[in-house]
Amino acid sequence: MAAWLVPVTAYALHLSWLLPPLVLLVTASLLRGGRTLLDRLMLALLLLIGATTVAGLLFTVWPWGLHPVPVGGTAFTVLILTTVLTGRRPTLPRPSWSDLPPVAATVAIVGYLAQPWLRAGTLAGRLSLLALGEDNFRHLAIVDVIGRVGGYVFLDPAVARDQLVSQLVRYPQGWHLTTALLDRHLGPSASITHYAWWCTAGFGLLVLTLLWAAQRLSAPLHPLHRGVLTVVVGALILGSQLPRLLIAGYPSEVLGLTLVLALASLVARPLAGTREQLVLLGALLIGIGFTYYLFLPPAAVLALGWLISHRREVTHIRRTLLAVGLTTALLAPLPLLLGVLGAGQTEALDAKAGPELAEAWLALLGLAPLVLLALAVQARRADPAWRRHLAAVLVAVGFAIALALANIATGAQPAYYFMKAAHFATVLAIAGAAALVRLLPAPSGADRQQRVRSTATATLVAALATATTVALCGLTGWQRSLLVVGEQTWTQVWVQQNVDKPSRVAAVCATAYHRYPAQPGTVTLVLDRGGYRGYFESLCLSALQGTTAQTERSIYLPVFEEPKRTETILRRETGPVRLLVSDPAAQRYVDRLLAKDPQLRSRVTTVPMVVPY
Repeated sequence: MAAWLVPVTAYALHLSWLLPPLVLLVTASLLRGGRTLLDRLMLALLLLIGATTVAGLLFTVWPWGLHPVPVGGTAFTVLILTTVLTGRRPTLPRPSWSDLPPVAATVAIVGYLAQPWLRAGTLAGRLSLLALGEDNFRHLAIVDVIGRVGGYVFLDPAVARDQLVSQLVRYPQGWHLTTALLDRHLGPSASITHYAWWCTAGFGLLVLTLLWAAQRLSAPLHPLHRGVLTVVVGALILGSQLPRLLIAGYPSEVLGLTLVLALASLVARPLAGTREQLVLLGALLIGIGFTYYLFLPPAAVLALGWLISHRREVTHIRRTLLAVGLTTALLAPLPLLLGVLGAGQTEALDAKAGPELAEAWLALLGLAPLVLLALAVQARRADPAWRRHLAAVLVAVGFAIALALANIATGAQPAYYFMKAAHFATVLAIAGAAALVRLLPAPSGADRQQRVRSTATATLVAALATATTVALCGLTGWQRSLLVVGEQTWTQVWVQQNVDKPSRVAAVCATAYHRYPAQPGTVTLVLDRGGYRGYFESLCLSALQGTTAQTERSIYLPVFEEPKRTETILRRETGPVRLLVSDPAAQRYVDRLLAKDPQLRSRVTTVPMVVPY
């Protein structure tokens, strides 16, 4: 009863948004791994993300969907039962000064990257930012449908097929369900605004995890080196291709990278409690499988390496091993099997990469070797964490190269998913930059004069190393980053977006959304100058109106030449069609098509649209 009293009261007082952080705090208080408060909170958050992807199966089949009261009541019930069964009393470590640099740096980086969203005061401005990545509209549609049906759409394809474009029904939906669940705790949602901030928060979690993992890998660290490490990792994040994930609309990959990075961190420096370590690895593997299963094979290799190296400790908890092992083996590959066997998603392995492909090679051939060399030097120390992280980076680089060779074997150049695997290697390399920082001299000395001299030397070397890294990452404005191809870093491209003058796609989509609501039984599409522009505007509008299933046949066409594209659309659709025409040239060829086939006039309506931008 007590477990349900809190969510019932919070919901009645319109304070449901307090429930997720409260569940996080209680979960953290029942864990025993981690030395600091940040460690404990990060472990609890990662555990909850993995658990939420599993709980989504329950949310989908029970009658309450994602409602905060039953979700919160169930969560608190599980936590109370855990307390009773384990005999653990809730307790948290005291805050430590070592927790401050990662948190402060994350707040600064996220605050900087949030500037475009803070400046975008209109729907057209926000859509202009989302339109930088076409995939944003597909992810937005999945979150919207999951929020409406109250769970995973792949569990009921018949129902989902009427609400979501078919190619997304079996897409891994861990990030989308987690987002929809958290969004449900905020009350009625303004989907575009909420989606934008959840994407930003997801990237912020990746930033925090990188800073946390790098600091955790270093173990004892001099305060001077801690500051250098924070700046170096932050600079590598902002100066690499990682911010492009935020621009291009890859929130699932961002969360997948976060989870696989956390798993690598736990493999490199395991928790003292073997049972807790095993549970966390299982939760992370399931989370990776449900979120971005491309990273599941290398993650499984890393987890298997930990199991083999700790086989003696694991044999003492055979029941836990059996329970966690069976659960992980059954659930982690489930989205992969559904996608590969039920939706033919292996075809995506041949998807072409964009011009950013060169940046994947820059990371693999530039940053990774430098970090690997530093890790090899550190591996000579007594601390085995350096050797384990060295092995993890080698696994990540090997995985990327294996995908590249697979593409080459088919007669193609390394493609889209090679680039994704290179992001995985980049993330582990950035965390491994801790090995470079540990090579810097630290203040020491037997007497005061020696300490002053060594402190001055260490400070000067640290300042030079920090300034060099910042400059090479293109953050000073004096030169371009060595980790990206363009003249600007992806961070600069993003932050300098002009939201006061929305793009054509955003302006047309916003105008259509405001003036022309969806009509039941009628397919609404946008026509503009050029087939691709009309495709993009229709994609945007259908995502906002929740009509992606109804417009699929007319949007996802291999033809982009006009008027052939419009003619194909009108031949495919047998029911009523409403064409929102935003360009005079498009109106002319529609008129010609209707004159050519007068029978189309009975079911095709054209609406001239004036775009106020």
